[in-house]
Amino acid sequence: MSVNQHVRDLWIAETAQRAGYPDLAAFCAAHGLKNYRLDQLYRAANKELLADPEAVTVLPAELRARLMAEGFSFDALEPVTVQKSNDQQTTKGLFRLTDGSEVEAVLMEHFGDRNTVCISSQAGCAYACAFCSTGQAGFTRHLKASEIFAQARYFARHLALQGRRITNIVFMGMGEPFHNYDAVMQAVGLLNDPHGLGLGHRHITISTVGVVPKIEQFTKESLQVNLAISLHAPNDTLRSEIMPVNRRYPLTELMAACEAYITATNRKVFFEYIMLEGFNDSPEIARQLAALMRNHLYHVNLIPYNSTPDAPYAGSDDATIRRFASVLDAANVPNTVRHPMGRDIAAACGQLRAQTQPRGATP
Repeated sequence: MSVNQHVRDLWIAETAQRAGYPDLAAFCAAHGLKNYRLDQLYRAANKELLADPEAVTVLPAELRARLMAEGFSFDALEPVTVQKSNDQQTTKGLFRLTDGSEVEAVLMEHFGDRNTVCISSQAGCAYACAFCSTGQAGFTRHLKASEIFAQARYFARHLALQGRRITNIVFMGMGEPFHNYDAVMQAVGLLNDPHGLGLGHRHITISTVGVVPKIEQFTKESLQVNLAISLHAPNDTLRSEIMPVNRRYPLTELMAACEAYITATNRKVFFEYIMLEGFNDSPEIARQLAALMRNHLYHVNLIPYNSTPDAPYAGSDDATIRRFASVLDAANVPNTVRHPMGRDIAAACGQLRAQTQPRGATP
């Protein structure tokens, strides 16, 4: 079986399960489907981005009618609310899954025809980072690969109406991607498949809080998907205070895993660093961060903090962020100050949280 067949069968199997079939074999047997019919369904949904089986005119009318009657839906989720920022560059969607769980995803339309979609890998998150609204809400469940992919499909269809397409995907929405490792890797396959959405691996970024065993596993994948680390502090004392995961995988282990990743792949590692007023934004802390960033393939993204209802932190002001960046510049540490987007609709980094959901569990 080719990789594309595997990806196709995964998507159709999960779609058929939502329609009540136990597995792909049962679905195919019920409809007498051959491989070429599966190809037609998959391509129509994920490359042609058609709305539903009724729109797939290459299928017999009787088959289309049966699929529609059974609830065989191309969409694993439905939009509950969709909001657009005042600057018209950011769109946040709240989506309901078939079991009632809800997730959020964000489209960021940059200048120069770059369109980035930030997608969720879990409903909620178990890692309880103190600055993150999702983490404060607790964990509900893992998403399936097709549910992760469906967020991208929704915005791909939205952009297609304007003659545009997704150029980048970031796994930086709700949830810890490496806590749901297998489904995330399957979703990467769906995103990358040339018979589907066809997004290149280098245009996909996975962000992790630093789950070291999964970074080691990811290192062994034959993928050119970008790796980003949610760092946010350059020493164990500060990092453990805001990121409980650091107590299990301290910085020495995390940085060793990053070094091993670079040795094996010769690819950059991106470090996300939220700027918190009076906590991790002093020149001394900047110097500690510079000392930690000793590999020339490390790149730091400094992120202005977006306040959340549950977190006792304020964001650093622009002058403090510039001063912090200048310390990194002086130490020849590559860095970028990220431009915040979607703050007015709670779509910016750290703000995603399905407000209508009950609070989930934390470890």
